[in-house]
Amino acid sequence: MSIADKAKNAAEKLAGQAKEAVGKATDNEKLEAEGQKDQASASTKQFGEDVKDAFKR
Repeated sequence: MSIADKAKNAAEKLAGQAKEAVGKATDNEKLEAEGQKDQASASTKQFGEDVKDAFKR
């Protein structure tokens, strides 16, 4: 996995955490759910990259 992919996934996860926090602070359930979705997506991508890396070895 390239460093760029790791950074991209980390940035997506951070953006999701920020959206979730803003959604909680403003009592916006839609934004909060969107942030959770973004975090889950980033985690899934990261897991996929980790699996690919494991098979490369």
